[in-house]
Amino acid sequence: MLGKRKMAAGFRSYVWDPCLIISQIVAVQCVFYIFLALWILLVDFWTGSTRSLDQFFRAKELRFTTFKGKITMAAFCLNALTGAGGLWVIVRRAKQCLDFAATAHLIHLIVCTIYAGFPTTLTWWLLNLACMALMSVIGEFICMRTELKAIPVSVASVKSTV
Repeated sequence: MLGKRKMAAGFRSYVWDPCLIISQIVAVQCVFYIFLALWILLVDFWTGSTRSLDQFFRAKELRFTTFKGKITMAAFCLNALTGAGGLWVIVRRAKQCLDFAATAHLIHLIVCTIYAGFPTTLTWWLLNLACMALMSVIGEFICMRTELKAIPVSVASVKSTV
C-alpha cells in the first residue's frame, strides 16, 4: 500500500487513489459522450437531418439562426442533465461534482480542438460553460441529497451496543 495515503481519520476518511480517479474520469467522459450521442440521435431523428460528428465537435454547428442549431444546443443542455445523473452514480460526492464536470468539458474542448480547431464562437463557449454549470450544480444537489439522507438506526441495534 505504498501508493495510498491516509488523508483524514474517522468518518468519511479519504484515501488518495489515482486509479479510482482516472477510472471515474473515463466513466464520466463515457457517460458524457454516450448520452450526447443518444440526445443528438433523437434530435436528428426528430428533425430528419443527417448525422455527423460535426454536431459533436464543430463549433459552427451550434447557432441560433437555424432550427437544427437550436435543437442541437437543446441536446447539449439535456446532456448536462444526464451528465449530472452520471456524476451521482459514478462520483457520489457533492464536493467533487464541479471537478468532474469541469474535467469532462475540458476534455471535450481538447477533442473539439483536435477535430475542428480551437472553438472561437461565443455561442460554443456560452453553451459549454452553461452546460458545465448545469451539470455541476444539479450533480451536487443530487449527491448532497443522497449524502444527507438519515441513516436508519433500529432500536434493537442500539440496545445491543449499550
